[in-house]
Amino acid sequence: MTEHEVATEFDQYKAGFDRDGFVVIPQFMIGNEFTELQENLDRYICDIVPTLPDSGAFYEDRNRPETLKQMQHMGCDPFFSAYRTHTRSLNLAHALLGEEAEVKEPEWFNKPPNTHHPTPPHQDNYYFNLNPPNAITIWLALDAIDEENGCLRYVRGAHKRGLRPHARTDVLGFSQGITDFGPADQEQESVIRLQPGDCAVHHCEIIHRADPNRSTCRSRRAFAMVVYGKSCRLDKDAHNRYLESARGQHASKGLDPGKIQGIEFE
Repeated sequence: MTEHEVATEFDQYKAGFDRDGFVVIPQFMIGNEFTELQENLDRYICDIVPTLPDSGAFYEDRNRPETLKQMQHMGCDPFFSAYRTHTRSLNLAHALLGEEAEVKEPEWFNKPPNTHHPTPPHQDNYYFNLNPPNAITIWLALDAIDEENGCLRYVRGAHKRGLRPHARTDVLGFSQGITDFGPADQEQESVIRLQPGDCAVHHCEIIHRADPNRSTCRSRRAFAMVVYGKSCRLDKDAHNRYLESARGQHASKGLDPGKIQGIEFE
């Protein structure tokens, strides 16, 4: 398949993305590429995570390695640094954003079984602080994901209405959450069920959240990449205010704030 044909394949998702603020692409990554990604994630968790500062890997309980819930700044590893030039992701981003784009460092999420941490309702651009807000997250399912183990829930069309008020939360890895989220938002939610290799792609100002993992045996793992359109510019004042709040949350939990760059998202 040529580069032009790949871009045309993803063009079919543009209208739905513009309308709803998200799209689901079945089997975005399959076969050997998906297997290679999983193998390198296992390697990274085994070999690299033990060497990282607090800001590079978050645990539900740091004394229990099986409760690893989030990894960020993964560009420190050559395999994951190479994902910044991942052709399929760039083609998808170009089709949805309507301009050339740049892939940021990938991140990994998990809701381990029986750990019961929710993802608070939030908008990624409250963390990113981009103007214009022309950025997406490509969220690749590594497990079967549904209501039981904490699937994503998007508020359809919320990306068209700007940022909502946020304040500090107690959920490590999601330092800010929407303060006025309520029943009217929940009525507009779409439940995102995915199979391994499927991806959900969402706009940086869509409201989204996830329930806890209520399963006793199933993980809810995902590999995610944020992609900025070339027109995006950082609002430095807003970004500095966010960073100060995020550092405060880390310090309140006894963690070294370390390298916080505003890439919290899900």
